[in-house]
Amino acid sequence: MRTSLREIHHPAASELDLANILRTVGDPLRLAIVRELSGGGEKPCNQLQEALGLPASTCSYHLRLLREAGVTRTRAEGTERFTSLRRDDLDARFPGLVDVLLDSE
Repeated sequence: MRTSLREIHHPAASELDLANILRTVGDPLRLAIVRELSGGGEKPCNQLQEALGLPASTCSYHLRLLREAGVTRTRAEGTERFTSLRRDDLDARFPGLVDVLLDSE
């Protein structure tokens, strides 16, 4: 069975791995993305790249790593991608983790 190009894979909440998440958010740019998303809701990729002053390719790379680690969720709408923090899943699996990441400035 072929996978649709529109389908974006996200790990299940039960598959989230703390070591992988910490390794992923250990990068200053990815941590900045997490902080940018911490207000809740979805943000389009172009808004994130503008807020952080990143080229599109760099932003896409870091967003993919965050999604694959299970830190963010990405939703496609046409050609646009919207990203949100998976705070509920992260809080359920690793209580307090997101607060520690946000307070670690």
